[in-house]
Amino acid sequence: MKQTVTVLDKAVNTHSLDKAEILGLLKAGNGSALFAAADAVRKKYAGDEVHLRALIEISNYCKQNCLYCGLRRDNAELARRRLEPEEIIDLAYKAKEYGYKTIVLQSGEDPYYTAGKMREIISAIKNLDLALTLSIGEKTYDEYKAYKEAGADRYLLRIETTDETLYNKLDPGMSLKNRMECLKNLKKLGYETGSGIIAGLPGQTLESIAEDILFLKSIPVDMAGIGPFIYNPDTPVFNGSEESAAGSEELTVLDGKGNYFDLSLRVMAILRLIMPDINIPATTAMETLNPDGRIIALQSGANVVMPNATEGDLRKFYEIYPGKARVSESPAESRLNIENKIKAIGRTVSEGKGFRIKTVRN
Repeated sequence: MKQTVTVLDKAVNTHSLDKAEILGLLKAGNGSALFAAADAVRKKYAGDEVHLRALIEISNYCKQNCLYCGLRRDNAELARRRLEPEEIIDLAYKAKEYGYKTIVLQSGEDPYYTAGKMREIISAIKNLDLALTLSIGEKTYDEYKAYKEAGADRYLLRIETTDETLYNKLDPGMSLKNRMECLKNLKKLGYETGSGIIAGLPGQTLESIAEDILFLKSIPVDMAGIGPFIYNPDTPVFNGSEESAAGSEELTVLDGKGNYFDLSLRVMAILRLIMPDINIPATTAMETLNPDGRIIALQSGANVVMPNATEGDLRKFYEIYPGKARVSESPAESRLNIENKIKAIGRTVSEGKGFRIKTVRN
């Protein structure tokens, strides 16, 4: 325990850890000291405000075939639905009425949304005086440039894993090199750039997660989203080979049940320690695994929540993983519920657009 405390002191004071030190924090028996340290660093550098971003899921079509994702191209069990530009703009208007200052548009990689359609959507949302984050996958440099020129402020593209062998196995037809190039292009174009990983992927190791954490700092990201892996019965990973299941054995020792809530919380907390002024969301997947997951995350280093502002069938059908929390709520209920929870832990809802305020040199 003495060694862990020493590592935490170093992290709090220098915001720097090497791979071995990160591994030690990932493996430590009790994470309470880590979470408390991350919360203190969050308070010092990001303050007590929680930034709310309205999440609008615009399409569950995807041209990619990632083995762990319910939106994968070959999932014939999923009813497909996409929103037209005017529907998206209408939901953004409603989100503003609910009090949001930032919109997040999320989808599978749906070719239907051409650069022209996206420019139309982005321009209309920016005319509402809202900040805009896009999370719509891998695009060309010219497409990212077109979105930026239309007014997009932020882009979220999770790396998922930096282990190339694992990436190639779980994301057939895709390229880790290209994904990294996309992140470089986003930074070059001046986006607030977000990335992150899935913690607990079959075949993942703690060593690769430590490498992922160091990679996110090297970019450096402005926002880091960490989600626990949740099995989906309609994907090959769930029904896959013994090889897939055996690969995650090293991770399950943290709780013995394949529930990666604690692991994702540790990754999130470590990122707060080494990148103290970035934005870190308390993800919906955390609340799916633990009813108090988002509040626990907010008390362990997170400072952003993205309540769902999608309406209608798409909210139900946007099923990356099963059992997603808050699916039955209306957008108004989602906003009110999280706002009440934030106030209950002594935090406040930000009145601003939630841009990162850089106070520490990476």
